[in-house]
Amino acid sequence: MKNKKSIIYIVVIVVGLILVNAISSSVYQRFDLTKDKRYTLSEVSKSLISELDSPLVIDVFLEGDFPSEFRLLQTEVKQIIDEFKLSSNQIFINYINPIEDETTRQRNIEELTKSGLEPYINTDNSTGKVTQDIIFPWAFASYKDQTVKIPLLKRSITQGLQEQIANSIQSLEYAFADGFSKLVKAKEKKIAILKGNGQLGDMYMADFLKTVQPYYNIAPFTLDSVATNPRGTLDSLRDYDLIVVAKPSEPFTENEKLVLDQYTMSGGKSLWLTESVIMDKDSLYNDTGSGVSIMRDLHLNDFFFKYGVRVNPTLVKDLFSAPIMLAIGEGSQAQMQPIQWQYSPLAASNPNHPITKNLNLVKFDFASPIDTLKNGIKKSILLQSSPRSKTEGAPTSISLADVTKSPDEATYNAGPQNLAVLLEGEFSSVYDQRVLPFKVDNYQPKSKATKMIVISDGDVIKNAVIRNRPQELGFDQLTGKSFGNKEFLLNSVNYLLDDNGLINIRAKEISVAFLDAEKIKEEKGTWQFINIALPLIVLALFGFVFNYFRKRKYAS
Repeated sequence: MKNKKSIIYIVVIVVGLILVNAISSSVYQRFDLTKDKRYTLSEVSKSLISELDSPLVIDVFLEGDFPSEFRLLQTEVKQIIDEFKLSSNQIFINYINPIEDETTRQRNIEELTKSGLEPYINTDNSTGKVTQDIIFPWAFASYKDQTVKIPLLKRSITQGLQEQIANSIQSLEYAFADGFSKLVKAKEKKIAILKGNGQLGDMYMADFLKTVQPYYNIAPFTLDSVATNPRGTLDSLRDYDLIVVAKPSEPFTENEKLVLDQYTMSGGKSLWLTESVIMDKDSLYNDTGSGVSIMRDLHLNDFFFKYGVRVNPTLVKDLFSAPIMLAIGEGSQAQMQPIQWQYSPLAASNPNHPITKNLNLVKFDFASPIDTLKNGIKKSILLQSSPRSKTEGAPTSISLADVTKSPDEATYNAGPQNLAVLLEGEFSSVYDQRVLPFKVDNYQPKSKATKMIVISDGDVIKNAVIRNRPQELGFDQLTGKSFGNKEFLLNSVNYLLDDNGLINIRAKEISVAFLDAEKIKEEKGTWQFINIALPLIVLALFGFVFNYFRKRKYAS
């Protein structure tokens, strides 16, 4: 009887173990116990990868023996990729060290660089010996017949490496979700690049257009037909979800303004890059090295005033500014040197808005300040000049020779100036209670909920053109510095058109803890002693005491 009970007991245990094993193999659950939920994917990310119907291959080049900061980024990249992979069996990962093999090292560096994967050169002198590491903080994502590059490091010209790594970790989910979105989601939204009022040519917007093209359908749209067929023009414009108006130089007619106004009233979004003062850096490169700033009246004052902003006909000068390259010296002794150019403010971003969160400085040229006016529209300041700013009226003579003179810093006391403003809400028509320039079917005095961004400098979107070839937007060829212009504009467009919440992933807050490098250096010897020498000493002491008492015990 006793043996029978033992057999039953063993059988129950075996069956129980089999059942537990079967259940655990079919039911899998992960728990994110981090305070900031850094390893929990948003519903938007999950929705994106749920649409995969073919293998999505991710090649990660952040592989190798790195400094501690990059090891942290490397770990976080693997963690977030694991989360994506666990949510879909269509995701496959390759971790590649492109510089591991000495025989192919240089060739790989050149090929990756040509592909747009700019390496990060990390210089380390913490040990007293200067060493340099080449790191590729990038990934490729390939799906069907398309491949996109995914940046894993958010670079900044004003932040140290630890801050850049921290910002990068916060943006990892967005970086991957953004890349997957380009591959998976079909382009549905339509953008009209407005023409007909002296806007920038496509050559000077080429890099912006190339950046936006993977997400949206883009087409030029001219307002020339407003003069002969205003109602037809309005109907055609309403087919677009967003209009981009880049640095217009010719005034808008009342008919054109009514078309734009009613487009907004019907819920259309708009991105305005407009100026109230005529001045371009290129116009200074003449025999005299000088020019005159002139007020520019585009007849848009009442237009923006009604919506809640005013672009003032003055220029912002900022002590915190980008440099200009000038020949310093005489004759053959002259050398090109970077000199601070107060007319090129480096705008700081709003850290609390998803458009500008963790954004690099945005470079302006001859920007005007924007006032916000009281009405029912929600206004968010996206970009501002530094507190060491002042304004300058027009007309004013501007000379390149002025940059060699020390600025009177006491006069730069106007405080931060608004350079980019987001407007959101239900707008009132500019033509409410006014005589309409032409008859509009179903005239709307108030808009649906919509959005608009006003930027007070058209040069924010303007890329350089060298030898008839467009250059990268935001990259300064002379100084080798990259600014945040392109990312800012892409984020702005995404925010204006985003209906799936992808842009809101940028607002995710993640706390990143780093070791104190100075403290490590100061206490290095102490901690080496505690971790290496002290355990050996304790072990030796224990062995001595043990042997002592053992001898005494057996000696007696």
